[in-house]
Amino acid sequence: MKYKSTAIFWVTAVLLLCVGLGDGLLAAGLQEQAEGTEPFWLWKFLGRLHPLAVHFPVSLLLFAALLELFTLRNFNHKLRPGIDLLVWAGVAGAVLAASLGWILATVEDYGGSTLDVHQWTGIATAIIGLLLIYFLRKTEGGRNPKSVKAFRSVLFVSAIGVSVAGHFGASLTHGEDYLTSTFPWNEDSYSPENLNIDLVAFGEEGELSEQKQVELVGKVRAVLAHNCYKCHSDAKIKGELRLDEREYVFEGGESGPVIVPGSSGKSELVRRINLPKDHEEAMPSKGKVLSGDEIALISFWIDRGAPWPDAASEVSEYRVAALEPRRPNVPAARKGLDQPIDIWVDEYFQEQDMSWKDPVDDRTYLRRIYLDIIGLQPDPETYKAFEEDTRPDKRAAWVEALLNRNDDYATHWMTFWNDALRNDYTGTGYITKGRFAITDWLYTSLRGNKPYDQFVKQLLNPDEKSKGFIEGIRWRGDVNASQVTEMQAAQNVGQVILGLNLKCASCHDSFISDWKLEEAYAFANIFADTTLEVSRCETPIGKKASTKILWEELGEIDSTANRDKKLEQLAEYLVQPANGRMYRTIVNRVWKQLMGRGLVEPADEMDNIPWSQDLLDWMATDFEDNGYDLKNLIYKIATSQAYQQPAVAIEDPQILTDDDFVFEGVVTKRLTAEQFADGVSQNIHPLFEMEELQYNPNELAVSEQSTMTFARASLVANNDFLKALGRPNREVVSTSRDSQASLLQALELTNGETLNEALQEGALRWKEKYGDGDIIVHETYRQLLGREPHQNEFNVAMEVLGEDPEPAAIQDFFWAVLLLPEFQLIY
Repeated sequence: MKYKSTAIFWVTAVLLLCVGLGDGLLAAGLQEQAEGTEPFWLWKFLGRLHPLAVHFPVSLLLFAALLELFTLRNFNHKLRPGIDLLVWAGVAGAVLAASLGWILATVEDYGGSTLDVHQWTGIATAIIGLLLIYFLRKTEGGRNPKSVKAFRSVLFVSAIGVSVAGHFGASLTHGEDYLTSTFPWNEDSYSPENLNIDLVAFGEEGELSEQKQVELVGKVRAVLAHNCYKCHSDAKIKGELRLDEREYVFEGGESGPVIVPGSSGKSELVRRINLPKDHEEAMPSKGKVLSGDEIALISFWIDRGAPWPDAASEVSEYRVAALEPRRPNVPAARKGLDQPIDIWVDEYFQEQDMSWKDPVDDRTYLRRIYLDIIGLQPDPETYKAFEEDTRPDKRAAWVEALLNRNDDYATHWMTFWNDALRNDYTGTGYITKGRFAITDWLYTSLRGNKPYDQFVKQLLNPDEKSKGFIEGIRWRGDVNASQVTEMQAAQNVGQVILGLNLKCASCHDSFISDWKLEEAYAFANIFADTTLEVSRCETPIGKKASTKILWEELGEIDSTANRDKKLEQLAEYLVQPANGRMYRTIVNRVWKQLMGRGLVEPADEMDNIPWSQDLLDWMATDFEDNGYDLKNLIYKIATSQAYQQPAVAIEDPQILTDDDFVFEGVVTKRLTAEQFADGVSQNIHPLFEMEELQYNPNELAVSEQSTMTFARASLVANNDFLKALGRPNREVVSTSRDSQASLLQALELTNGETLNEALQEGALRWKEKYGDGDIIVHETYRQLLGREPHQNEFNVAMEVLGEDPEPAAIQDFFWAVLLLPEFQLIY
């Protein structure tokens, strides 16, 4: 072994000598590059070996550290020769990778803060690796205990160091969020502004006014922000080129200016954005290529002299929705339309050259309002009563009656709010007191129809019952700076209450909005007991956070006050009528919940353009005028002609977020996991035992007591059945669910134990209750679908069941009807 170690030592020494000589020659060779000539090809070749070489020390040192754990009791374990070999090879690889990396950074076009961190952690790891070799030789086969401890300590530090260096290297090649973007709490929903590029509006000749210049460069900056900042901004300076500020745009990069004002044909930037995507010089080098309109815009801007007036720096690169409320005047009523919602929709239909369709029939409407308002299906007697109701306003009367079923209403809407406020009954943090449930407060708030401004105030300035939302989840172990509880509160309040995505700005200046890192920290600081230190991409920047609300015009937070006082101020400022954004956000969420698609999509991105700005603004101010009454809001939507239009089937859910989406009526929705489960429990057999209830409203003194005859799914803990049908993991905020059927859902419905057992028990009960096959067929259609079977449906069912069906045949029949779109969808 001594001979092998000596041989490896000399091999490493020769390798280091070669690298040292190479670096010396490189330093001399780079003088040519400094003078503007192309660097020698060999240096570029060696530098580009870095991404290949860097993988070896990462894997070898990590594996060595892992194996070392097995030798803690016996240094001379049988694994020792292998560990020693891994250490020698890993250290040699670290030194080689660091040297090649230095060459790559010197001769290629990388720069920026991420490169600096990657470079110095790599160099530090190589140096620590040499120290590791020193202590390994000093262990003397385990006879020197102090050196053994030192060796092991340095080995683990080396493994950590090489991993950190590798992480920042991956950030350079794949982007800062390459790994973290996969986490559910870092999912960015991004919908770029519709630039509405109309170059004719700027004219082909003549001098542009300052206003036109500001407007033109604003659109150009939006294109650059969405496509170029990840490689050419302060975070990463590829080719020494930055495109995020005016002075850097005109300064250019390592090859000189990329813009020649007045001549797009001579501008390097235009040449590169026109190259094919697979060309090595194409820009952007990753992601989507620029559209024809975007290329035309940049070319037009350059040809017009690339104007960038001082005033343009004050203009957002992204669309920013107005904060203040807006009260549009409702147009005059028209024949058959007297509700403002319908008048605004009629204005929209006229703009789109569309006509109203006939309202849905009574059966469809009744099932729709039952499922949307209380989450249950009407029984056959209810269908009959509604059909026989001759009042001209019966639809409005039945909506009002449903809204007055306080416990059923609250139980159903618990699903929506539990998702949004990430409240659950079991899960991470509850046992260790790192998370607090708000179930009782939430249920009683919904049941009592608490005004929304008070609802929000009690979430932001909470007591013991409502504190869980802003307290977040206190994760155990090491936590990212962007996931400390204060930052969780800032992100979640921004997303849920303000329709704002702060996740990106919690780590660095946002690439999808104008929000800056320090603004996100200033908002998070309101939720902090002590002043937060600002960290950019997990690295402290040596600056303490200020304390500010996101929109300072709403009020000033006292930075010297304690946390309770800051929360009190925040709650008062956010709920004031001047914050029109907050009320547009909740109106949009409720509209989406009932209609299947928001006025703004995604609903968490309220800066996006609504399909009807007037309707959104009117509903928000009307909501305020009516005391922030959520039930009143639901009533107005559910009784509108717009809500009573036939459902529209959407083949591709991506259409719902398209900028050119056209509203036609309610979008066909799939039953939620809870609605499906309750439909089975209500009509066939309970899926869950009453003992599984995590919260029992029947125990409330104000409860209607007799309304819950089975365990409602919204009040039981998450389980495999509900997960498969779409209930999310409530460790993160979830403001929408995927309505598409999935393979997991199909497997659960066809082979899942929970549904299978319920259908078995239900078949036995129905056999005992109804007996005859024809009665079972009729009752199944009446109770599950709200209608009698068609003749051909009856004939097919009787062929399966027969006059005296077996329970197994009844179970199969139940299963077949439950899988029908007529049951699973809300039309």
